[in-house]
Amino acid sequence: MSVMTINQENFEKEVLASKAPVLIDFWASWCGPCRMMAPILDELAQKHPELRVGKVNVDEQPELASRYQVMSIPMLILFRDGKPAATSIGLRPLGDLERMLKL
Repeated sequence: MSVMTINQENFEKEVLASKAPVLIDFWASWCGPCRMMAPILDELAQKHPELRVGKVNVDEQPELASRYQVMSIPMLILFRDGKPAATSIGLRPLGDLERMLKL
């Protein structure tokens, strides 16, 4: 599955109402570690079709960033049943993300 673009309009449907776990990457185009995280998230999405992966651009969606208290990026939040279940800040290797999924 490919990485989705998440915004204020589709957040409820794609994240909060999802039956599958959803990993959201809060990022910005000017952030070097965020750009380095992109291929890792693409690989994660391909290896784990049971997981939905989305990206929220904090510059374009400040309301969502504020709602989830995003202070540093990249920040990943794993949602299960519409609720945050785990959080990770900073560039992480694929193995760390896979371990995060098992929490």
